[in-house]
Amino acid sequence: MLTPLGRGTAAVSAVLYAAGWWLGYPEPAMLAVAGLVAVAGAVLWTLPRPRLEVDREIAPLKVGRGEPAVGVLHVTNAGRAGVRGLTAHDAAGAAEVAVDIPRLRPRGRRTVTYRLPTGRRGEIPVGPLRLVRADPLRLARRVREYGSPQTLLVRPRTVPLALLPSGRAHHLEGPTSDRSPAGTATFHALREYVVGDEMRHIHWKSSARTGTLMVRRLVDASLPTTTVVLEARPEAWADPDDFELAVDAAASVAAGAAAANFPVRILTGGGPVAETRGGPDDLEVLLDRLTAVAMAEGPSSTVDVVRRVRAGGSLVVVASGGADLGRIAAVRGRFDRVVVLRVRPGEAASAPPGVHLVDFGDLDGLASAWNTLGRAAGRGR
Repeated sequence: MLTPLGRGTAAVSAVLYAAGWWLGYPEPAMLAVAGLVAVAGAVLWTLPRPRLEVDREIAPLKVGRGEPAVGVLHVTNAGRAGVRGLTAHDAAGAAEVAVDIPRLRPRGRRTVTYRLPTGRRGEIPVGPLRLVRADPLRLARRVREYGSPQTLLVRPRTVPLALLPSGRAHHLEGPTSDRSPAGTATFHALREYVVGDEMRHIHWKSSARTGTLMVRRLVDASLPTTTVVLEARPEAWADPDDFELAVDAAASVAAGAAAANFPVRILTGGGPVAETRGGPDDLEVLLDRLTAVAMAEGPSSTVDVVRRVRAGGSLVVVASGGADLGRIAAVRGRFDRVVVLRVRPGEAASAPPGVHLVDFGDLDGLASAWNTLGRAAGRGR
């Protein structure tokens, strides 16, 4: 079909031809004929339908905010004639990425890559992929869609944070089926039997149903939980970028605890976001759940959420500079450690007794302050 430039060229050529014929001047008519010939040639250029085999991949499918992700496009010319003038257009959320494909020889194959936008957290729909074939003058083009849309998961960005000492005697071996203290071992999941497992842990009903010996995986219920409460009310965040930094901070704290195989609980005023019990897949679950967190009016304030949190373990509140430190401090007796992370506060504040206050303006600042807090906590034990 004709592009806007092609339609304009055809219209102007028709007007020039009519004016030249009416006024008796051959020059405008010659220009008009040249323009019409160019438009007709452009249509004939794009009229053949090339036989193309197209495959698009996204690598990787999950990235942290701001980390690189690329589309990898493989285009094969299955026809007997060469193909040129191809441009790939791939939608990525609200943006569109365009990349030129070099000339394809008969039976030839080309691979091109292009960057996908990862500056915003969330599920980014990628596609549909469109291949546009245009003439050299861009007067006409043919558009075809290939494949189906895919989803790029842009998760929160994280920095390594160590697990803070709890300050009380807990069983620090991590989840295990053999070393859980008596009275604290609880059922978590089923897994296949391996040599060395105790026969008393075999789940006979599941084994009979599956035809494979299955054993109960037990966890130590006394492991201290890291509870992360994230302020998500819109009125608390004047700048959306501050909220994105708060989500990154919450993800970093949760990832640090999950990496040590400790239980993690994440909440906002709208309710629970994720809860894990300490396992190898916890980190993926936490980051995936935090990907979908957005600012929203919740039925409860952050302080109300803190008051209802189950006691024990560490409490980490991620809030703006206007956090009510006094009301948060009122629950300090229910937790081993209470930490408030304030994102880019406008002014300094003193931490109430029993509360550790960390102000930060970026993730690097958070990591530095967190490590300092961990060393101080270790010396105070």
